[in-house]
Amino acid sequence: MKSALEIKPDISYKSAGKFEETRFEKIHNEIFKNSAEASIIVAQEIVQLIQAKQAKNKTCVLGLATGSSPIKVYEELVRMHKEEGLSFANVVTFNLDEYYPMTRENHQSYHYFMHQHLFNHIDILPENVNIPDGTIAIEDLNQYCIDYEMNIKNAGGLDFQLLGIGRTGHVGFNEPGSHINSGTRIITLDHITKVDASSDFNGIDNVPKRAITMGVSTILRSKRIVLMAWGQNKAEIIKRTIQGDISSEIPATFLQNHTNATFVLDQSAASELTRFKTPWLVDECIWTPELKSKAIVWLCQSTNQSILKLTDRDYNNNGMSDLLAQEGSAYDLNINMFNVLQHTITGWPGGKPNTDDSNRPERANPAKKRIILFSPHPDDDVISMGGTFSKLIKQGHEVHVVYQTSGNIAVTDDEALKFAEVCNDFVGEDNSKINFLSVIDFINNKETNQADSPEVRKLKGLIRRRESYAATRYIGLKDENTHFLDMPFYETGHVKKNPLGQADIDCVAAVIAKIKPHQVFAAGDLADPHGTHEVCLNAIFAAMKALKSESYMNDCWLWLYRGAWHEWDIHEIDMAVPLSPDEVMLKRHAILYHQSQKDRVMFQGNDSREFWVRAEDRNKNTAKLYDNLGLAEYEAIEAFKRFEY
Repeated sequence: MKSALEIKPDISYKSAGKFEETRFEKIHNEIFKNSAEASIIVAQEIVQLIQAKQAKNKTCVLGLATGSSPIKVYEELVRMHKEEGLSFANVVTFNLDEYYPMTRENHQSYHYFMHQHLFNHIDILPENVNIPDGTIAIEDLNQYCIDYEMNIKNAGGLDFQLLGIGRTGHVGFNEPGSHINSGTRIITLDHITKVDASSDFNGIDNVPKRAITMGVSTILRSKRIVLMAWGQNKAEIIKRTIQGDISSEIPATFLQNHTNATFVLDQSAASELTRFKTPWLVDECIWTPELKSKAIVWLCQSTNQSILKLTDRDYNNNGMSDLLAQEGSAYDLNINMFNVLQHTITGWPGGKPNTDDSNRPERANPAKKRIILFSPHPDDDVISMGGTFSKLIKQGHEVHVVYQTSGNIAVTDDEALKFAEVCNDFVGEDNSKINFLSVIDFINNKETNQADSPEVRKLKGLIRRRESYAATRYIGLKDENTHFLDMPFYETGHVKKNPLGQADIDCVAAVIAKIKPHQVFAAGDLADPHGTHEVCLNAIFAAMKALKSESYMNDCWLWLYRGAWHEWDIHEIDMAVPLSPDEVMLKRHAILYHQSQKDRVMFQGNDSREFWVRAEDRNKNTAKLYDNLGLAEYEAIEAFKRFEY
């Protein structure tokens, strides 16, 4: 029996009138609500294959990938081995790639990754595990790669190949320019690939320049291919791969030629596909208020016109004739949409007292609200909503900022060493609560991949804590309204964090129960490189769900902010808070108090700008978008989306 993923649509979907919603797409894909749900489905297909081979007393040959995408698949396979007796005794594996040069013991090696996440926890025979060797002498590499290919062939070929995809469109480490006939070989990594890996190596200078990778032709010979992609960061390359032309500049497009390939995506990774981004260009739509807003904003941007200038012809010429027929005229559509957007704009993010609030994003009452601003890291508050933060304080609300993690992993060793040396000079060796000489010695002799000592982690956490106090004081917040949770999941000393635990949820719930807020602001920007924002947001969701029966929660609204990496699209915004030029400058200065994160940001993702620059540019761009739509012109705007929990 074929799994759900293996049931591919009829090839005639490319013909007009059939499978209209996917007519732009050249690779079969399945979209899931989230990566956890999708990963279980992928794992189940692998299990079915293993068990089918076992029933015939045959070997199952798997091609495996590394990176963040397959981790939950491996977790499910391990769970099924431990809880349901799944055996891997008949499984032979071949990994896609490995950095070069790279020792097996290095925590950044794919050999280490695979054993940490899978092989150490199942009953696979060690001799059946094949991972490219990053220690092979350069003069022996050519023959080694030929032998790797022959080993795959002698094993019977790959029955199943699991893939991720890089922002360059690479599969394995087949970077742009890789040929369709390429085999296993050494390759030079693209700059973007190195940027994406830099946080794992504590800086781009430490990322290996080369890697050993299976070739495109090796991958395409697999009997079955499943490529997984999660998150907004992958949306653009997924669109280009699924809907674009085949090109060596995007090696993943070669998968269009495979007869049994499926892309497994979460909703964010699929968001740029035409059927999700602009479904009115594909087929008739059910015009929900949200889709209507999305379409009209898109139409303004496509025609370079403000809302009130759109005509019947604009709607008819851009796939929206059914919406026009439904609403009656462009005039009615335009006025209604203009009012919707205008009503999102407010200079009173906590609600304006003694006013009609029927068309305002926030309630007028109570006039003075208790507010919690949750910040995953010790600078997300001022980066993402520093101007709104200031307004809430000035307008008399009781504002509390709650930093969910210490942020210590993002402080460089050089920065910590500087502070340790200053402290040691100031307090002397005998009087310090931290033995700064031991901290200095540890940092100066720290080995690659070595976790920070508790003393070093404490120092780095204190650096960020004191920067936070400086920033919030500048904004105008009292010290007693600044809280630090130091959530346990984060405190590993490594980039890799622990899963969200009950202790994390409990400390979030405790601060909510103590303050009893009318408003909660939380980070809804889930594109941070290592998932801390998502874990912190899930902790808030779980805590608020646990407290939902409490009477004070009936009056608590949850607002999600973005801004560190992405901003809300205009049609998603429920509250737009304008900032004056002075407020923009105040926000900039507050961000700059986080000195350890300036100039050499360790985990900045794929945006090389400093955080204050990217935040300012995004706020100004949002204001420009509102201006282009025909609304009032502001210096900058911070945006929020209300979440019904």
